[in-house]
Amino acid sequence: MYAVIRSGGKQYRVAPGETIEIERLEGKVGGKVTFDDIVAVRTDDKKFLGGEQAGKAKVTGKIVRHVRGPKLKVLKFKTGGQYKIQRGHRQGLTAVEVDIQLS
Repeated sequence: MYAVIRSGGKQYRVAPGETIEIERLEGKVGGKVTFDDIVAVRTDDKKFLGGEQAGKAKVTGKIVRHVRGPKLKVLKFKTGGQYKIQRGHRQGLTAVEVDIQLS
C-alpha cells in the first residue's frame, strides 16, 4: 500500500512505516502531523483510488527530527566584466514517519 501526498508544493510517494524528509513543518519532535491533501492511494489488493475516494484515506505522521539539507551554491557570472556573485542555501527539512489508514 502507498499514497501520494502533497506537502510544501511538492508531491511525495509514501508507504506506511517509511520515513521521508519534507520541507520544514511546524511542531516539536515527537509531535503528530496530518496530511490533508491526498492525491491518490494504492491499496494492497491493487486497487487505485483517486479523487474523492483518495480523500477518505487518512495519512498521518510523527515528527522524527528537524534537519538541514545539503548546501547548494548559486553562482551568477557574466563574462567580460567583474561581475560574479556566489551565494549558498540550505533548506530546512523535517523527517516524518508516515502511517496510512483507509476508512
